[in-house]
Amino acid sequence: MITVTAYPVLVGARPSLSRPSTTGKLDIVSPVNGESFQGDPASIPVELQLDGATLVATSSLRLVPNEGHIHLYLDGSLVSMTTGLTAQITARPGSHVLRAEFVAIDHLPFDPPVVATVTFSVQS
Repeated sequence: MITVTAYPVLVGARPSLSRPSTTGKLDIVSPVNGESFQGDPASIPVELQLDGATLVATSSLRLVPNEGHIHLYLDGSLVSMTTGLTAQITARPGSHVLRAEFVAIDHLPFDPPVVATVTFSVQS
């Protein structure tokens, strides 16, 4: 993934200084806020809904306002980069914050950022 993202810079393309905006709206369908899971670690199914934008597999510095990827963060740490609306993450026992962000095809945020957040817990 690094090679695909870095290649345009190596051949002379330069990233835009301003960030694009998008009409995309992102929601976390699952897990639901306050949901509890069992396990140590627990397997957490993630289901997202994206309206007004398109997920694409390519990375580029040629930004398109309504095209991008999804980044998933668990407790502030990046755990997944995906071009799909479903994923599986693992979490240890405790309370957790899952944040999903729809990012531009250069893996950087839109302006304003498109983010959805839920909290859930894991019991051993």
